[in-house]
Amino acid sequence: MSSLAERMVPDQLLFYCRPGFEADVAAEVAANVERLGWQGRAEFIDQSGFVNLVVDDERPANELHRQLAFERLIFARQSLVALPSLQLERDDRLSPILKQVVESGWSFDSIWHETPDTNEGKALAGLIKALTRPLESALRKRGALRRKGGGRRLHLFWMDGDLVQLGMSFPGNRSELPGGIRRLRFPAAAPSRSTLKLEEAWHEFIPREEWDVRLSEGMQAADLGAAPGGWTWQLVARGMHVYAIDNGPMKGDLMATGMVEHLREDGFVWEPPYRLDWLVCDIVDKPARVTAMVQRWLIRRWCREAIFNLKLPMKRRWEEVQRCLALLEEGLEDAGVRATLRCRHLYHDREEVTVHVRLLD
Repeated sequence: MSSLAERMVPDQLLFYCRPGFEADVAAEVAANVERLGWQGRAEFIDQSGFVNLVVDDERPANELHRQLAFERLIFARQSLVALPSLQLERDDRLSPILKQVVESGWSFDSIWHETPDTNEGKALAGLIKALTRPLESALRKRGALRRKGGGRRLHLFWMDGDLVQLGMSFPGNRSELPGGIRRLRFPAAAPSRSTLKLEEAWHEFIPREEWDVRLSEGMQAADLGAAPGGWTWQLVARGMHVYAIDNGPMKGDLMATGMVEHLREDGFVWEPPYRLDWLVCDIVDKPARVTAMVQRWLIRRWCREAIFNLKLPMKRRWEEVQRCLALLEEGLEDAGVRATLRCRHLYHDREEVTVHVRLLD
């Protein structure tokens, strides 16, 4: 390995995202960088599926990475400390990669090859498969790939067959999913593909070991804007009794379970007869209006936990999310309601984000 004096110091952070949301990642990261008192500039290409933050600061980029907690980011699927991208020669792709790893002084205990979530990225699968074993062997010989690397992971982000960027991730401050994507199988019995949004939200916001307590049989839930029943189906599958609020029709199989009471009412004005365990909502409406409705539920303690989607405008999505979350937090604080709140742009979301709130008392 190289000496400290010779080492290449990473000066970038690399974020993966859904193609088309690069400007939103850049705006969110820039706001956080400014809040933390750092200097940096975001660089991206529309529809590329990733954003680079070049750190213009005397402090090392890995220090900013530690402060920029991944779990608090909304639009980023993955967060890495990164080196400058490498332009490769097709007759020798490995040598420049090995050279940059050695010069960085990095050591790690696993290697992930990843691509942008685009058709062009998926087409690189064959090349990546051919390079994986030779690269691992060469990195072991150089002492970079170790059995105990402190949980650090080397990411090779392939933007093209001759263009790659090396990044490093650290336990507790990264996605543990390849590409930051949680792929779920669509249940054939579910009424609509929207069912996957609620299932993914549970994986994202609720530790798996707590599912049997917080998503347990016999709980009471409300699904606002329920028809045709994609989210209600998930609740019933967990053994919950559901008030399905929607003027539209529900799928017959769901009603046959005896677990659903379908009320043809307006979800914005309906009130539960008693306190419920869960509120879920996938209503298509202005995000501020949905936020105000959920805030009323939480302030009146009509539920213990809530998961809801905010449908976003085509432009300035980060600003709209920030505004809605600030209004929700301020309203809860003014009412003396203690709660935890998280928001993510999930893989199964489209032009929307998913918010989870859990009351603490």
